[in-house]
Amino acid sequence: MALTHLPALPTPASWFPGHMMKFTRMLPVLLKRTNVVLEIRDSRLPLTSINRTLEGALKKWRLERGWDPNNPSRRIVSVEACEHIVVLNKRDLVPEWGMEPFRKAMAKKFPHQQLLFASWQRPRDIRNLSEILVNVAKEYPHAMELNVLVIGMPNVGKSTLLNALRNMGIKGRTPKAFQTSANPGMTQSLSTRLKLSLDPLVYAYDTPGVMLPFLGRGEEGAERGVKLALIAGIKEGLYDMESLAAYLLYRLNILNPASPAYLSLLPAGTPPTGDLDLFLNLLAKRMGMIKRGAEVDLSRAAVYFVRWWREEGGLLSASSSTLSMDSPSSTVPEQHIPNMTQAWGFDFQWDLRPQDIISMRSGGDLIVQEKMEECIDGYLSTTDREEDDENNISPTQIKKKAMLEEKERRRLKNIKR
Repeated sequence: MALTHLPALPTPASWFPGHMMKFTRMLPVLLKRTNVVLEIRDSRLPLTSINRTLEGALKKWRLERGWDPNNPSRRIVSVEACEHIVVLNKRDLVPEWGMEPFRKAMAKKFPHQQLLFASWQRPRDIRNLSEILVNVAKEYPHAMELNVLVIGMPNVGKSTLLNALRNMGIKGRTPKAFQTSANPGMTQSLSTRLKLSLDPLVYAYDTPGVMLPFLGRGEEGAERGVKLALIAGIKEGLYDMESLAAYLLYRLNILNPASPAYLSLLPAGTPPTGDLDLFLNLLAKRMGMIKRGAEVDLSRAAVYFVRWWREEGGLLSASSSTLSMDSPSSTVPEQHIPNMTQAWGFDFQWDLRPQDIISMRSGGDLIVQEKMEECIDGYLSTTDREEDDENNISPTQIKKKAMLEEKERRRLKNIKR
């Protein structure tokens, strides 16, 4: 079986509890007293962890605060702070070589967003973020305080990051402000204000993680759902672990086809494989996962594999993935150089032509940035097409919309009488 053959994916499950709907409706009102929106995304899924359902409210908020609708990087009226900062959390789970090209690619596509990578385990990252918030507050000395609203999808690390910011900004011993969990949905309501800085005064609100109401149709929606389930962004139990294991195996083979991170789990000398049954058999035997009747426990092996990646395998995968700069010798004819596939995280994948591989000798970062820009363009065109075709709306939502339109039509008809 080919190492990089996309496995069959399950139909995406919907998970949009009532507290998520409640917060989505509250957001426009909350933004009226907000100075900085701190949007947390997962570095492994920098595009998939964008919540498009919140974009409309954020855009309206910026326009009301004086940002130019024709030039998102220009502000016409600046009476109070209005900043949108995107934090790519869990930076230690993606390779370092892609961070700067990604930052530059995003700056070209979204000039109004300030973007930085962070990990709560790296004090320097937390200090940088704290300084950014304090500096925004100092730009408006007449304001009594700076209010920060923290938003993002479930389980991207919002509460953990806020606890780290509080410990960095408030000197001395500080109690853990927010409860955290490895499972999504721990925070289900707007928090009380959390003080992040004394001088100037900076306060933050933690919010519930909000999932997309509908993940989409077809292969694109199915892959989006599996990605979010792999990072534990969707309630446990909605996805079969063997389906997640199959996709994870596929992705790790793309990230490093020569020596994927999962080889550390298998017997020494085992070659990479794209066969899930073979992989789970080897893993179960290696870990002693045997059921009654001397039968290997494949389900248990799949659970182990996914949880290994979430806990330590992600770190191993990030450290073992390197930017291939092994360009061929200048004496090798271009037509003899094979095409390559390169990937960064689970959202970025591109093909390298022979001329790209040769060019990487002198400007590897530039080639990677260009490829990432193409991936971002592809993401934007896909989401725009889904909205135009209403592929981002579930059948249930379509029925509800039709019912509301019919009620309104009848009401207007009765008024005319």
